[in-house]
Amino acid sequence: MKKTLSCIKIYYPHSSHLCRMKIKSAQIIEELTVLTRSHLQQVQEMSQLPTDTLTAKPAPHSWNALECVEHLVRYGNFYLPEIEKQIKASPYPQATLFKSGWLGNYFAKSMLPRQKPNKMKTFKQMNPVNSGVKREVLLTFSSQLEKMLELLQMAARTDLTRVKTAISISAFIRLRLGDSMRVVIYHNERHLKQAGAAMKSK
Repeated sequence: MKKTLSCIKIYYPHSSHLCRMKIKSAQIIEELTVLTRSHLQQVQEMSQLPTDTLTAKPAPHSWNALECVEHLVRYGNFYLPEIEKQIKASPYPQATLFKSGWLGNYFAKSMLPRQKPNKMKTFKQMNPVNSGVKREVLLTFSSQLEKMLELLQMAARTDLTRVKTAISISAFIRLRLGDSMRVVIYHNERHLKQAGAAMKSK
């Protein structure tokens, strides 16, 4: 497994290592970009599938693939504008290294999919179960992923450590930009894998 500086394991795939991560800014931007491009490809492939595959559920109260994507869209509606706002307002120049905060690193790693998934409570307004999500949500999410690719390019020109963003669950917590982008993109990875599993249940 790759290492950067001392005691640091590469952030993906998941690791139980909880010291503050240090990594070259260009490396984390590149790896998040590769992951986001793979998500975009997955959603484009989903758009070619029949609706009954996209709406298959492994259990009555589980999410189908479209509901997984709708969940991601709802979070993207908060995080994408927030990330863009903070990048555009940043007075900081590009920095060579990104230093993750302990809380941001914890949040990011908790989002990563695992062989035995860790259950996470979903806020009511973010829970799309049985809400009649239409396949058009795939187009909306594709647009969000394209926007994230644009934001990653913009983020590469600022300081991923010193720029901070708000988070959706608390008005009192702010995460470092690099951590916020990891949280969003790992969250996308988590629920796209869930979507894939739901489609296989058909």
